[in-house]
Amino acid sequence: MNEMICVLIVEDDEILAGEIKDFLEKWGYRAVCASDFSNVTAEFTRCHPHLVLLDINLPFYDGMYWCRKLREISEAPVIYISSRNDDRDKIMAIAQGGDDFIEKPFHLELMKAKIEAVMRRAYQYKVKDRVYLNQDLCFEFQTSSLIYRNREVELTKSEKKILARLVEERPEVVTRENLMQVLWNTDEFVSDSTLTTVISRLRSKLDAACGRDVIQTKKGQGYYIA
Repeated sequence: MNEMICVLIVEDDEILAGEIKDFLEKWGYRAVCASDFSNVTAEFTRCHPHLVLLDINLPFYDGMYWCRKLREISEAPVIYISSRNDDRDKIMAIAQGGDDFIEKPFHLELMKAKIEAVMRRAYQYKVKDRVYLNQDLCFEFQTSSLIYRNREVELTKSEKKILARLVEERPEVVTRENLMQVLWNTDEFVSDSTLTTVISRLRSKLDAACGRDVIQTKKGQGYYIA
């Protein structure tokens, strides 16, 4: 399947861009290196990539600017690759429309794993309209609705986003850091206690609906749906 996936590499370090391109092509991806950093949207429309690897420190405009511009024309996932290691920069990058963040320097194998995970979320799960958590309880991705015995369980925007991520990754454990990134894309003020509150509310609503603990905790790691 990888031969069908095109990745646009927006990185002004030619050596690093070349290394990424060679590595991805070795794994069967089609990789395109951007050359016109004054018009990244034009580079994007020329190759119609499935995913963008985007540096933040670029000539002319930074990567966050280009991510906002790309979001105006496409929902293709964006993974930032940057030497910036301040948490505020990472939060801002995700808030501007990014899907993940890889801090330089990084192993190419880690980058590949991140690409595969983001691609699964962005494309594979879009075709899953409904996932049953048990015989009476299901989650509908298209409407972000939780349905119990044909009745919708009322959820907030944040609760829907967290539940969607847990269902997408089921039965794998989703880290708190991953779920925090999900919340950064909402309009709510986000802190570590915000996530704890959202998980607690979700658990209460799920328990009230079906009488069982749907969301499990993996101590020191995160949460999962069995």
